[in-house]
Amino acid sequence: MPDPDILKHRPVSSRSQFRDFVKKFRAGQIITGEDEDDEKKKPDREETAQAERKKKRKGYLRAYINRLWPHWPLVAILGGLAIAVSALEIVQPLFARYVFDGVLLADLTTDEKFWRLNSVCGLFLTVAMITRGVGVMRSRWQEVLNNRVILSLRHALYRHLLHLGLDKLADMKVGGIISRLTDDINRTTGTLQMAVISPGVALLRLILAAIILFYINWRLAATTLAIIPPIMFLSMIAIRRVRPIYRAIRKDVAHVDGRVGEAFSGIRAVRAFGGEHRETGEYVGGNNLITRKRMYANAREIIVWTSWAVLIGLIQVIILWAGSRWYLQGKATIGDITAFQVYVMLLLNPVWQLVESMTELQRSLAAMERVFEVLEMPTDKPDAVNAIEAPKFVERIQFENVWFAYNQDRNVIKDFDLDVCGGQTIALVGRSGAGKTTVTDLVSRFYDPTQGRILLNGIDLRDIQLTSFRDLLGVVQQDVFLFDGTVRENLAYSRREATLDEIISAATQANAHEFISALPDGYESLIGERGVKLSGGQRQRLSIARAILANPQILILDEATSNLDTESEQLIQESMERLLQGRTTFVIAHRLSTVTHADKIVVMEQGEIVETGTHDQLIEKGGTYANMVQRQTDAINLL
Repeated sequence: MPDPDILKHRPVSSRSQFRDFVKKFRAGQIITGEDEDDEKKKPDREETAQAERKKKRKGYLRAYINRLWPHWPLVAILGGLAIAVSALEIVQPLFARYVFDGVLLADLTTDEKFWRLNSVCGLFLTVAMITRGVGVMRSRWQEVLNNRVILSLRHALYRHLLHLGLDKLADMKVGGIISRLTDDINRTTGTLQMAVISPGVALLRLILAAIILFYINWRLAATTLAIIPPIMFLSMIAIRRVRPIYRAIRKDVAHVDGRVGEAFSGIRAVRAFGGEHRETGEYVGGNNLITRKRMYANAREIIVWTSWAVLIGLIQVIILWAGSRWYLQGKATIGDITAFQVYVMLLLNPVWQLVESMTELQRSLAAMERVFEVLEMPTDKPDAVNAIEAPKFVERIQFENVWFAYNQDRNVIKDFDLDVCGGQTIALVGRSGAGKTTVTDLVSRFYDPTQGRILLNGIDLRDIQLTSFRDLLGVVQQDVFLFDGTVRENLAYSRREATLDEIISAATQANAHEFISALPDGYESLIGERGVKLSGGQRQRLSIARAILANPQILILDEATSNLDTESEQLIQESMERLLQGRTTFVIAHRLSTVTHADKIVVMEQGEIVETGTHDQLIEKGGTYANMVQRQTDAINLL
């Protein structure tokens, strides 16, 4: 029995979700498995969307074929081997026909029959061995091609994902990204086999088998072939209805994987708030829903498979009955009947392969769509046609009438004008949600202004090559991210070629060298995923050291001292003047005591600048900044 606590915390039962899915599926509301919760779509919009999706699918298939083009010699070899196997297999039943009609039932002496039997069987064995050998070669080269395509496609997708906009990555979630890189790409490899090779080979076998059947006995051939087209047509209609289910399954898998990633990334919060049962319920419910949909799809496929099993038995009975009648009438031979029994399988196999390839193709296409829809997404801020390299030194950064909105409904930054000289330290202060981090994101070109522009040495950032501009940046965020590796590997992430002396120097400037030296293996100590083996203050100082090692022209400190204890913060403050020397720095801090040294303090409210000046100027002015300082001072005095 399932754990009652798990059932209690499951938000919506998988059974009710599955019932809703089946209801909408049968009503024709689910076309691709997407937007299945949107019941307000108008029919005309739905038809337009369906037509657009079909157009995209054709484009994705062309894109996949283009990916195969570099491997065309291997594809040609596979095609040739497939044709050879088909031709060798299709002639083999003729040996059995000859044994009956040309040996056993022929008017020959016993010795002549033995000689012919040995010769035919020897030739039959040779052809069978050659067929098997060619088949093995084909399987081997097919595996080689599949792996080459997987590697090239996976590399291309990973590289493209790393350059997508942050908003698109957030929409896909970590689980969706991982499922595309693994399961989806693995499934796309079947597209070549199911969309090109298998149908082509099956069609060739079908034509050859039909020709030979009519050559042997046209009456039996016409009787046999008359049954196939209607069954094949009905089967293909049934198969087409399976694809939306697999598309929906892929969507559910991505959702469940994403939830798993979130649960373990936030395991401390899960345990702190007793969310273990709820997360387990979400996981169990999601997997149950996926299983139900898979079983639903499988049930529809079983109908097709069963119809084919019945068809094979029916045709064999018809051949045996009709062939026997015609034999008695002198219109067919025993060899004809025997060969037909074998040829029926060789005839139905390619037809079955055509239908089955449609089933597998639905799965491959559903996965292929998820891969190629990402590959077709525009990358994050592609360079302008005439983009230039970033200048080596920062002389001036200007914000000119900058507006920015994450969506069209609400502007986060409004009419932002600021002039920053190279080497200055600019402090951004204000309440949470004032837009401080957004300003630094615009400086980093994680986003571009909706209106206005940001200039570097008089050049619009959008006219500068993004990669060269990012080389000027060093960012230390409040939410520190460290990789599962050694201290040295994490510090050198910003400069792979850095020497140990340079790494130690950066760590010393960030006041991290002392605690690193105290670790069991010093700079070679493993710190765990996200630096879990270190304290918050230690992780923050490693992040600062990593930025220093990059030797950036523009340094962004987003609450960089928020996780430091008082002693560590004082150590950072003592060396801050040395750390910031020669760098244009943007500092975000809620503790105003950390920004008194700034050349210019920018006070923000609701995305707008309300005050600018030095610490002393703003205190003397007695405005918003002075009030903020007074409130923090009073709060400290109360402790």
